[in-house]
This record gives sequence, structure tokens and C-alpha cells, in this order.
Amino acid sequence: MYEISFIFRPGDYDADFHRLDAEIDAIAKATPGYLGSRTWQSEDGTVLNAVYRWEHLDNLKEFSRSSPHLQAKSEYQRWYQGYEVVVAKVISRYGDDRL
Repeated sequence: MYEISFIFRPGDYDADFHRLDAEIDAIAKATPGYLGSRTWQSEDGTVLNAVYRWEHLDNLKEFSRSSPHLQAKSEYQRWYQGYEVVVAKVISRYGDDRL
């Protein structure tokens, strides 16, 4: 399994952002190998982390090549005050299944 963490400081969102965000979310969910996502924020609420899970790296790469995703990447400065992306291979995952 692979996880991609999109860590960002939000800026001002407009209609284009909301449209692209909805399209990207739908594409992610429709991409084979998509396993889910969750979002976290810092205690002060100024930094968010959207974590997406994929079965295989190729699934993640397929999603990343979608037109809306590429458009959002090229225009990120309109909506974010900074970002970082971390792609990680998950070697273990466990818990009590209550989250």
C-alpha cells in the first residue's frame, strides 16, 4: 500500500478551486486501487494534511496524470500559501479497527 500526504497551508478558495477539488475527489475514488483518504489539521488549524491511500504505486501515478489534477497543480499558488507532498510505502498497518 502507498500513502500520499498532501500537506498544505490554505489560502483563499474560489469557484475554480471548489470545482477542481470535487472533480479530483471523484477521479481519485474512481481510480482502480484507491483505498480511501483522511484529512488532519494542526492544532492551530493553519496547516492541513490530506492523506490518500492506494493499493499500488501505479494506481497513484494513474490518478496523478488526470487533467484536473494537473491543472490544479499548475495553479496551486492561487489557493495555497505553501505545500509539501510525501509519498510513502506502507510496510505495516494495524489497530483496533475503531477509527
